[in-house]
Amino acid sequence: MRHRTDVFSLLAGLLFVGIGIRYLTPPQPDTLIMGMILVFGLGFAGFVGIIAKALRRR
Repeated sequence: MRHRTDVFSLLAGLLFVGIGIRYLTPPQPDTLIMGMILVFGLGFAGFVGIIAKALRRR
């Protein structure tokens, strides 16, 4: 059996991995900027997830 790719989960996971790697490497990033990247990144992932789901239903 095959299942459909959950685009939102994939992009959100990649975003969190990227932020985690960024915090492990010096110099430490600005928390405010990283928070904004997180919010906009999750928003983008949600948008892409909605578009992918709408295209799948056609």
